[in-house]
Amino acid sequence: MTKETALVSGGSAGLGRALVAALSEQGWHVVTDGRDPARLDTLRELPGADHITAVPGDVTDADHRDALLAAVDGRLDLLVHNASALGPASGDTRHRLLVDVTPDDLQYVWRHNVGAPLILTSLLLPVLTGSRGVLLSISSDAAVEHYAGWGLYSASKAGLDHITLTFAAENPEITAYAVDPGDMRTQMHQDWFPGEDISDRPLPETVVPHLLALLGSRPPSGRYRAADFPALRVAERTGA
Repeated sequence: MTKETALVSGGSAGLGRALVAALSEQGWHVVTDGRDPARLDTLRELPGADHITAVPGDVTDADHRDALLAAVDGRLDLLVHNASALGPASGDTRHRLLVDVTPDDLQYVWRHNVGAPLILTSLLLPVLTGSRGVLLSISSDAAVEHYAGWGLYSASKAGLDHITLTFAAENPEITAYAVDPGDMRTQMHQDWFPGEDISDRPLPETVVPHLLALLGSRPPSGRYRAADFPALRVAERTGA
């Protein structure tokens, strides 16, 4: 029997790694990537490592996207856009008022958070529609709220939401979700708040059961919060 196949971008850390761990432990074939080969290599330590195909690289690189297409090997049931850029590439802080954003900052964030997901989805769409699969983009409350200093990131997440749900409108064979996972205790979140104690934020592993519940219930395409779905234990989805 052919395994269900998922592609999770940015699977070497944070929520991406936690989702890769959960899906591979359930027996999914999980293709994932990351820009740091050494950190990506630590996926070998996961219990479901035999089900993981790790492809080092950057989703903004065309050759890397072709490598991801080859790795899914003709089947894709779930495409997760998790990889993203936090904020401007220049300067000492990721916070930046819009008036101070440079063209290079704009290009950097837009390419990672909107351009690459759009092009990667288009590339994989034939195999995703073939399985009547799910497109899941990790969004943020910043996509709908307006926080000073977050404008570039926030606008890119709003753009990601829009292209995700437009893919669903244009391709009724698939179901698409833009999901706000809520605050998490990740390195990315820490980078937003350098020097601050973020230990009160939940670990990304606590968000995964909510995402599994979303996938298990498969509501209509739309924007959701992960917290909208009661946490589903791995055993409940697998029927164990």
